[in-house]
Formats: sequence, structure tokens, C-alpha cells
Amino acid sequence: MRFARRLLIALSFTFLLAVVAPRYSGPHVHAQQTATPTGPAQIAPAQPDRQPSQPQAYTLPPDKLAKAIAINRIRNILDIVGPLWGLVVIWLLLASRFAAGLAAWAGRVARLRWVQGLVFFAVLLVILFLANLPLDVYWHHVSRQFGISVQHWPSWFGDQAKALGLSLAIGAPVLLLFNWIVRRWPRRYWFGAWVATLPLLVLSIFVSPLLEPIFNKFEPLSKNNAGLVTELEKVAVRTGTNIPPERMFLMNASAKTNGLNAYVSGMGATRRIVVWDTTAGRIPNDEILFIFGHESGHYVLNHIVKGLIVTAIFLFFIYWACAGFSAWLVRRFGQRWRIEGQEGMAPLATRSGFVVLVLAVSIAGFILTPASNTFSRYLEHEADVYGQEAIHGIVPDPQKTAVSSFNHLGEAWLEDPSPNPFIEFWDYNHPSVKNRANFAAQYDPWSNGRQPLFFKK
Repeated sequence: MRFARRLLIALSFTFLLAVVAPRYSGPHVHAQQTATPTGPAQIAPAQPDRQPSQPQAYTLPPDKLAKAIAINRIRNILDIVGPLWGLVVIWLLLASRFAAGLAAWAGRVARLRWVQGLVFFAVLLVILFLANLPLDVYWHHVSRQFGISVQHWPSWFGDQAKALGLSLAIGAPVLLLFNWIVRRWPRRYWFGAWVATLPLLVLSIFVSPLLEPIFNKFEPLSKNNAGLVTELEKVAVRTGTNIPPERMFLMNASAKTNGLNAYVSGMGATRRIVVWDTTAGRIPNDEILFIFGHESGHYVLNHIVKGLIVTAIFLFFIYWACAGFSAWLVRRFGQRWRIEGQEGMAPLATRSGFVVLVLAVSIAGFILTPASNTFSRYLEHEADVYGQEAIHGIVPDPQKTAVSSFNHLGEAWLEDPSPNPFIEFWDYNHPSVKNRANFAAQYDPWSNGRQPLFFKK
């Protein structure tokens, strides 16, 4: 879920860049689109040179193709401009000496150091939130215009307010914790921050289902979709995901979006299946089983554990590098930014100095976006293969089911059938619908005597 994930990302120091990153995502991302559309869009005609040169498994009718091309141009621009704008905002806070002035002001409004810190970081989060709000507003407007979002503005602003409130309640204390780590271990703070980040990452996955009801309504899937529950249990038994019917839910997504989705979230006692009400009844149950099989693959193939391990390894070096880069920034610009040590503290240990660390981590996050997304696309492709194999023998034609599912998802989210390869490389954390559908159409190891990759004969 978009808001919950953004908030949970704020639980870790390394994901502070999410505070300044845009909160919109395309169909290549299984994220909740809280934006909502109504009203005709002014669409440019489809460009002939954008038509696929070869037949492919994912196609759109001409009117939808024109919309997909138009909205993806906007989405691609925002996906690049958003993170860069976030970096500019943080730089301006330092270069204008606003961060230093904010730290001085926070020191005057409270006597206790930890209260001063909470005030400082709360105001910082509000500023970053407001700086990104125009981009979020514009994307919601576009989503409504193109018919992806149906969420009215009062509801949308209400969700934004909830997200901000949660970020203040959780993000500010977490930032205060990391600021304390920098003060406590000025020479090896990056290692202490790394150690503190690891349990926060696990915690974020565990608690995400507990935060989702803040933004959306859920009800037992069996209440109105008992037949679908029975079908999902077949896949759950085959994959060994061990999710009982009482942990299968229907989410009222239709109040906010026309998009399709079904997913598995949480871990351990919080693991559950969620099907959007825009999906149940709108596409065949066989396709929902495939989507569930895909999501189950993330758990069965230990993608969460693998992701945590890879993240932990890379964060170790990222934190170390950002510590060195931050020290250089302070040496180079510290005097100009009025970042100086106080009461025996190193410059980076001050609250305004901590903003330099935020800048360094945000820059690292932007530069490493392609690497992170490449790894994510690899895992998502594995889950696609797993999902198609998981429904073999349960649905009549796994290939046709998977291809149809991708076409429905792509049409609902208006994904471009011919995305720019560089944009896909840089910004897609899922393979494009085009590539996913093309692979699904040709993946049939059962017909030629080969062994399936995950479900051996």
C-alpha cells in the first residue's frame, strides 16, 4: 500500500529519501493508487511510430493506447523530476541556512534536548512533505483525468494528512534515534545506524498490515466471495503459504481507484491475502489465482529474506560511504551552511548537521535506483514463473490465464506497451507488462518434456 509503505520506509535511516521521493507509481509497481480519476482526458493521438513492430502478448485498443502513451510521458517525467526535486529541497535547506536557523529555534522552544530534537525533525518532515505536495497534487489530477483514480479531493487530502501524521508519529522519533547514534558514536556512527536499521526493516514488514486499515476499509473475503476463497485455498495448499480463510480480505479499493491488484502482505502472524474489490468479480477468478500465486512466490522463494540480506549488505557500504561523503560536505560547505560543532559535538552530530547525512543518503538512493530496481525485477520475474507454475493443473490454461491477467493489469493502469528501455531500466521495479506478458505466452515447460523451474514433476 502506498501510504503505509512510504511511512514504513521512514522507519529506517536509509529510506529517508522516501520522504522526499514522489509518491506516485505506475502499473509496473504493485502499489496502491490512492489517486482517483473521473472526467474526460485531453489525449494526444497515438503516434504511429509507437505501435509495436512485432506482435506481442500485451496490447491495447487504439483509444487506450493513446492514453497510455500520454500518461506514461507524464509519469516518466515525474519519476525523474520528483527525486531530483527532493535533493534540491534538502540542498536549499542547507544552503539557505534554514536548517541551521531551525535547529537554533528548536533549541529555544524547549529545554529538554530530546524534545528539541522531536520539534526539529517534526518541522523538517512537514517541510519536506509540503515541498513534494505540488507534485503529488499534480499526479492525482492526472490520475483522475485519465480515469485511473476516482478518489475525490477531500478524501485524497485526508489520506495525505493521515500519512503526514503517521510520519510525524513514527519518523520523527526514528530520526531522533539516529541523531542520538551520531552523537553517541561520532567516529563509528554509520555502523551503529546500520545495526539499528536492520530490526526496523523487519519490523516495517511485520506491521505494514496493521497500518493499512488507516487508509482503506477491509472485510473478510469469505463474506461475499466464498467461491474465490475456496479457489485461493487450493493455491495456498499447493504453495504451502499456510494462509487460512480468516486471513483473506477484500479491500474497498473502488472508492479510490479503478486499478486492479491482489497481494500478500505481512509476515508470521500478520501475513494475509488481500484482494481489491476492483479485482474480484471484474477479472476471472483464474487470473486472481495467478496473481496470488505470484505473490505467494515471494514468500515461498524467500524473497523477503533475500531482500533483507542483500539490503543489509549494501547498506553497510552505503552508510560507510555516506559518512565519508557527509564529512567532506561539512568540510567544504559547513561554514557557509553554519554547521559547526557545539558543546563538544562534531558538526554532523548537530541537528542541522544531521540534515547533511539526509542529503548524502538521498543522493546515494537516487544513484543506486537502477541497481535496486534491477534486483527487484529479477525477484518479480521469479515470482511470475512461480505463479504460472503454481496454477498449473488448477486452471485450464496457465499461459492464457497469465497473459490475460497482465493485459487486464496493464489496461487498468494504462501501462505503455512499448516503454522506453532506459526508463524501464532506471525506474521500473517490476518488469514491464510487455515483457511479462511475452514471457508468460511462451513459458510452457510441460508441453516439451522440460522440467518446471519450481514445481518438479
